[in-house]
Amino acid sequence: MTDRSIRFYELAQLDEAARARLLVRSEENLDSFIEAVKPILSAVEKEGDAALIRCAQRFDGAPADFKAIKTPAEDFAWARKAVSAEVVAALEFAADNIRRYHQAQMPEEMWLKEMRPGVFAGERWSPLDSVACYVPRGKGSFPSVALMTAIPAVVAGARRVVMLTPPGADGRADAATLIAAELAGVTEVYRVGGAQAVAAAAFGTESVPRCLKIVGPGSPYLIAAKKLLADRIDPGMLAGPSEALVLADDTADGRLAALDLLVEVEHGPDSSGFLVTPSRAVAEAALKAIPGFFGQMSETRIDYTMTVLSSDRGGIVLTPDIQSAYDFVNDYAPEHLMIHAKEPYVHLGQIRNAGEILLGENSSNTLANFVIGPNNVLPTSGWAKTMSPLSVFDYMKRATVAQVTPAGYAGLAKAAEVLARYEGFDAHANAVSETRAKIMADRKG
Repeated sequence: MTDRSIRFYELAQLDEAARARLLVRSEENLDSFIEAVKPILSAVEKEGDAALIRCAQRFDGAPADFKAIKTPAEDFAWARKAVSAEVVAALEFAADNIRRYHQAQMPEEMWLKEMRPGVFAGERWSPLDSVACYVPRGKGSFPSVALMTAIPAVVAGARRVVMLTPPGADGRADAATLIAAELAGVTEVYRVGGAQAVAAAAFGTESVPRCLKIVGPGSPYLIAAKKLLADRIDPGMLAGPSEALVLADDTADGRLAALDLLVEVEHGPDSSGFLVTPSRAVAEAALKAIPGFFGQMSETRIDYTMTVLSSDRGGIVLTPDIQSAYDFVNDYAPEHLMIHAKEPYVHLGQIRNAGEILLGENSSNTLANFVIGPNNVLPTSGWAKTMSPLSVFDYMKRATVAQVTPAGYAGLAKAAEVLARYEGFDAHANAVSETRAKIMADRKG
C-alpha cells in the first residue's frame, strides 16, 4: 500500500472529462455483472432450492451439508447467546429510534377534499401484501440494515415481511442479524444471498415465498439481478456500494472532515468518497490527518480505504469557491452528504441532490448509519437526483379515491364529454352524455 497515495484534485485545473470521471461510481457499468448473473437466475427459476443450496456453497462458503434455506426457530435462541449483551442493547436502542422515526413518517390513511361543490377527491394508503428485505453480508455483517429495512415494513403494515441474508461458513445467518430481525418483528429469515436471493423472491422456491417487492442494498451482482428481474418483482431502490461526500467550508476542522470521509470508503474497494472544500487549509489538514487514523483500523479496512482514495472514485477535491463546491455536490448527488461548517444551515439551501444530509461536525455519518433513526438505505450512483431514502412509503401504495354527488356531476359532465369526443372515445362520451341522464331519470321515476 505504500505505493498508493491519496488523490488531491484542484477542480479549477480539471477539464470537463476529468471532472466527469470523478462522478462515476463502480456500479454504473453493469454489463459484465448482468452476464454473470443470468445463469444464476435461470437456475433458480428452474431448480428452486437445489440451485440456492449450490449457490450458498459456491459463493458464500456454506458447508457441504447445508440443506435448509429457512432459518429454524432454534437459531434465534442461539443468536441471543452468541451476541454480547452490549451489542444486543445497542441494537435495541437503535431499533427504538428507527421505529419512532418511521412511525412519525406514516401518512394519514385516507384523505378527501371537496375540489368543487359535490366533487370529492383524495387518496387512500394501503400496505403491500408481501416484501423481501435483503441484508448483505459479503464484506461484513449488517444487522443495522436488517433494522432499517424490516422496521419500516412492519410499521407500514406490510402483510408478509421476510428477510433474505447469506449464510456463513457454518451455514447460519449472522447472529446479530437474527436478533435485529426479531426486534423488527420478522420471524421468516431465509439463508440466501446475492443475485440468487433476488431470483428466489421473484420466482419463489420450495422454501422461499414469492414476494411482490425486494428492498435493501447490495453488490453490483444484486443490482444486476434486480434490473433483469424488474418484470417479475418490484426491485425497489437500486442501492449499490456505499458513497459519501463531505462538504467543508473554511470554518471546518480538516481533521474531523477527514475522520468522516473514511466512514463510507472503508466499506469496500467499490465504494466512493470525496472531501469537497474551497479551503486549501482544510484540504491540507485533512490530507495530513488521514494516515494517522489508520493506526486504529484493520489492514482490511485500510486496504479498502486506500483503494478508493487512490482512485478516481475518492480523494480530496479543492474547489475555487463555495459555489463550485455546491455545483460538484449537486452533480454528484451523493448517497450521504456531511456538511462540516460552524453554520451548516447557510449551505443547506444550496443542496438539491443528496440522499441524506447531515448538518454540523457532531452529526457523524456513523450516528446516521446506526442510531439517529432515519433510514440508512439510500439512493446511490446519482439516483438521489430523482429518488428518496427507503421509508414506510416503499412498503405502501396509494389509490386515488373520488366521489361525485348528483350536484357535483352536473358541473363536470359537459366538460368531460367534450374532451372524450375530441379524443375519439365514443363510450367515454356516452357515459357522461344525455344517455346517462335519461337512464338515471328513469330510475328515479
